[in-house]
Amino acid sequence: MTQITARSTGFSFQLARSAAVIGTVVLGLWSAQAQAAEVAVAVAANFTAPMKKIAAEFEKDTGHKAELSFGATGKFYAQINNGAPFGILLAADDTTPEKLAKEGKGVTDSRFTYAIGTLVLWSPKAGYVDDKGDVLKSGDYKHIAIANPKLAPYGTAAMEVLNKLGLSAQVQPKVVMGENIAQTYQFAATGNAQLGFVALSQVMENGKIREGSAWQVPGNMHEPIRQDAIVLNSAKDNEAAAALMKYLRSPKAHDIIRSYGYSF
Repeated sequence: MTQITARSTGFSFQLARSAAVIGTVVLGLWSAQAQAAEVAVAVAANFTAPMKKIAAEFEKDTGHKAELSFGATGKFYAQINNGAPFGILLAADDTTPEKLAKEGKGVTDSRFTYAIGTLVLWSPKAGYVDDKGDVLKSGDYKHIAIANPKLAPYGTAAMEVLNKLGLSAQVQPKVVMGENIAQTYQFAATGNAQLGFVALSQVMENGKIREGSAWQVPGNMHEPIRQDAIVLNSAKDNEAAAALMKYLRSPKAHDIIRSYGYSF
């Protein structure tokens, strides 16, 4: 009788201990879910590929989620002014975040340069673009894709390059204008334009040009493409926003950003 009671008592103890462990795990999961937050992020089109990777790692490492929207910085600015519910802007320039901060729509202290972009003249055709960009002078192409300089900083940089080369008048009739840098890349990638001024990040991965041929435009031929991030007022107390801004400065994020041809 004593033996049976001992066994029963041991079994009851194991059950109680298991229940406690399960309760602790469930409580931990519930706590993690309760602490996880989301933030809506407006991302410059040129930063699409690296940001998708960063967002995935960010969620894995922190539990927080970044909901990404991609497009032209100029359009995002207009949408933010019209009340779009973004919490963070990752711009393709440094002037738009600065403007938002001055207008009281962004948190001034949160602003920083998360990447410096590189402009390239690119063609999907191997050997078509030489390493000095002389193909621009030859005129041996029907169309060239350039992002709208009123909306996209990479388009502004492209026009600065053409002006510096004295080719603006010669090239202008051949320009196919993209609404943003993503559409500009598509024009060149699909052959609607034989050439395109695009972001290096769109044609590079792991430090190499994926396909085609490209001329990496020297940085002294245009103003630096400083890309700034800013937390918008709607997310000033958002934990996910604060965590993402910190994560963008982390070694893991920097490694991803560099692999797409950006610098700091």
